[in-house]
Amino acid sequence: MKSFHFHKFIIPFILSVLVLHQPVSAQQVPVDPAIRTGILDNGLTYFIRHNQEPKERASFYIIQNVGSILEEDNQNGLAHFLEHMAFNGTEHFPGKGIINTLEKHGVAFGRNINAGTSYDETVYNLSDVPVTQPGLIDTCLLVLHDWSHFLLLTDKEIDLERGVISEEWRTRRNAAFRMQKVIGKVLFKGSRYAERDIIGDLDIIKNFKYETLREYYKKWYRPDLQAIAVVGDVDVDQTEAKIKALFGKIPTPVNPAPRPELTIPPHRETYFVSATDPEATSYSIAFYHLLKGVPREKKDLNYYKDQLAIQLFNRIMSDRINELLQKGEPPFISGGIVFGKFVRSYDRMLVTASAKPGEMQKALTSIYTEALRLQRHGITASELDRAKKNLLTQTETMWKQKDKISNEQYMDAIINHFLENEPMESIDAQWELTQQLLPAINAGELSEMARKWMTDENRVIVVAGPEGKEIKLLTEKETLAIMEEISRSDIKPWEDKSVASSLIDKELKGSPVVSTKPLPGFNAVEWTLANNAKVVYRFADYQKDNVLFQAVSPGGSSLYAPEELPSVMMVSDFAANYGAGAFDATSLKKMLTGKNVNLRPQIAELNEAFTGNSSPKDFETLLQLLYLRFQEPRFDNEAYEALKGRIVAQIANLAKNPQKTMSDSLQLILSCHSPRTRLLNMDFFSEISAAKMEQIYRERFADAGDFTFFIVGNIADSIAKPLVEKYIGSLTDLPRTENWKDNNDCFPSGKTVKEIKVPLQTKKATAVVVVQKRMPWSPVENMKLNVLRDILNLRYTEEIREKEGGSYSVNVSASSDKIPQEEKTLQMAFDTDTGKVAKLKPVLFTEMDKLVKNGPTQEDLDKVVKNLLKDREQAKPNNNYWMNMLRGYYLYNVNYDDAKNFEDILHALTVKDIKKFAGKFFKKANVADLVFLPEN
Repeated sequence: MKSFHFHKFIIPFILSVLVLHQPVSAQQVPVDPAIRTGILDNGLTYFIRHNQEPKERASFYIIQNVGSILEEDNQNGLAHFLEHMAFNGTEHFPGKGIINTLEKHGVAFGRNINAGTSYDETVYNLSDVPVTQPGLIDTCLLVLHDWSHFLLLTDKEIDLERGVISEEWRTRRNAAFRMQKVIGKVLFKGSRYAERDIIGDLDIIKNFKYETLREYYKKWYRPDLQAIAVVGDVDVDQTEAKIKALFGKIPTPVNPAPRPELTIPPHRETYFVSATDPEATSYSIAFYHLLKGVPREKKDLNYYKDQLAIQLFNRIMSDRINELLQKGEPPFISGGIVFGKFVRSYDRMLVTASAKPGEMQKALTSIYTEALRLQRHGITASELDRAKKNLLTQTETMWKQKDKISNEQYMDAIINHFLENEPMESIDAQWELTQQLLPAINAGELSEMARKWMTDENRVIVVAGPEGKEIKLLTEKETLAIMEEISRSDIKPWEDKSVASSLIDKELKGSPVVSTKPLPGFNAVEWTLANNAKVVYRFADYQKDNVLFQAVSPGGSSLYAPEELPSVMMVSDFAANYGAGAFDATSLKKMLTGKNVNLRPQIAELNEAFTGNSSPKDFETLLQLLYLRFQEPRFDNEAYEALKGRIVAQIANLAKNPQKTMSDSLQLILSCHSPRTRLLNMDFFSEISAAKMEQIYRERFADAGDFTFFIVGNIADSIAKPLVEKYIGSLTDLPRTENWKDNNDCFPSGKTVKEIKVPLQTKKATAVVVVQKRMPWSPVENMKLNVLRDILNLRYTEEIREKEGGSYSVNVSASSDKIPQEEKTLQMAFDTDTGKVAKLKPVLFTEMDKLVKNGPTQEDLDKVVKNLLKDREQAKPNNNYWMNMLRGYYLYNVNYDDAKNFEDILHALTVKDIKKFAGKFFKKANVADLVFLPEN
């Protein structure tokens, strides 16, 4: 067996020698020295890394270099089916033993226990496992061990899972999926990729012979195609010893079948494919230019440099397209010119545009013109310079917060390294290499790379859109003729306009802090400024390069009449696209080059707010942006018309989307068809106006004295306070006091039962049950509802998914509102076969009744409590947690960080408590009992 070790202290020296003293193309990218890796005698690879984000947690993965492209025709869908079976019985964990064992330790199925199948790989994960619990590391390794070689695959469990996967098949069959099937036949022509869609053939899923699945398992699930990865708060030496002892016993495969690397046959001619669907909601055209990827053995330092160049290229082209979309009548709704990975061993250059109805020719003309502009003239030095600054800022932020890189981020790097030999460098190496290699990338070199990507060989043109007699998509002949005409035209180089040097070029009067109020329960302080602005500040350095910002004022859309609501609801989206002060959106983005800053206005039902974040060094820029959005908001008619035109074009066909139809119906029913419930449709957009939006914005964001400003992050008060006084202190204070308005929102009283018919291409039923009741708001009662929600989630998974095979999943959500009315809501929804819904929907109520009559089992209660406590513990150090705690305190006057309002409640909960709460909540509650069915 082989084991590889690295030493941290030599890495910076190695990097400097490699980069400065040898040709770039000759070097390998140094592997993260903190990752212990080795190969056992049976061929199994392992990776182990110590990491403390989050503390006392670890993630355990098994990576299988096996996917759906290895299936024979009679196994179509069985790679994915086998993934499901890994949770249905292994040598040491029969039945649902894996899930039941881990959920007792707060490791939740779905969120922490999961897996995914792709064309070329299958990856299983146990994430955020609390490793301080005795024996749990050994348990997780034993699960991975069983997943490697010891699945039971019993007849009974296989038959039970057929129903679950059939329902997953049904749930995923939407317009995009169906059209992708058509497109894939041409895009992957001549390869097995064209014949596989991962979830597989429904007839095979329902009828395959048991031995067919077992044959696939025996052939492909073997140690030479597997890697074990453990990342988290573990002892690396001990974990390595455990892996060697446990996994080394798995037998070495004898005469294993070669693992093929599939190819897509090259083609000189351009392929064309048109895909339509009755439920499609958009028109699009795309050019795929397929290229062979870099071989595994050549992913060296030169490859690393090229990957940086690709990131720069994609940023530049994204900015170009966004600039086009800001002007007058945009030629398309959305678009892109992007280079990236495609499938194993292949890259692709993608040129794509989503067209307005009836304007496919216009979209094609515009996006193809931009592609030819790039091909002929390349990119500009100023564009490249901005992209470099932004990439450096992003990498520096990661480097400064290197101790906050999550286990899952490390896992992503490990997975890509094992499967495709992608670089697996440390964040220190990434930061060093980025700084050293970026200067060597110039505009001419990057332009030439882009030209090579846009080859006419291996090109596939894809046209897609709705189906119908009145709908006309571009034909192959029309498309090629338009392209030929554009290619003969004179296309000018891209003009990159310069911008000013500062956001604010005037002196601000500011106003001082006139009172200070300590908030000892939060280790925070409240400052009141002379302009009556209230600022809540908390220093937090757990996330080194992060400062969170929010500003909140009561009012929101509740203050406006129903006919004004369309404009109110769209203000945030439009204002964000206008820019700020003297800068339009494009100029503002250029002004913020190299800065880690974001700020966005929002109008909710009961408040208006600004939310944003920045690095500590860019906090002043964030406050400058706040000042401009508050004092000098920009309103741009050209940007308004451009964005409105794009959105209206997007929603023109939304009525064909059955999910939109169901969502609209649900909103109207649950609000008693209130005039305040406004659906996103053509009528909605006929009622908005630029003038009305400007009026609303100026009303909502006018009075700093009515706002509470929250600052949480790694910025000292000696720095934050003067900046607050200068910028927030310069905001206008009006002599007014506002609050939200209770518009007496309605929920249908009693029991509402409806069966709603929806046009559906895939025949399925969707059951939705919503329970609502006016109940007192308190931390204790709110927690009981959350526990009830999670217990029901366990029960529905067991009864509807596992026992009946009736649905892929049942979604359960809950909310406890204090304003404008104290009420609690519980919602459950699932998709199923139309022939099963009459049997399965009553299960929702049966499980509620059981909780009322008997309460939950102690085991279910313990699982839920442990999971909630685990999530709380993981969240506590982060800035988002403290922002939520402070917001909650000012909104509800409750300190949710205090154990008495969270941990103590959970520890004290009993089966009897949940039984009593369930009885109180469900008794005489309002219930909406709905089912959506196909029209025919």
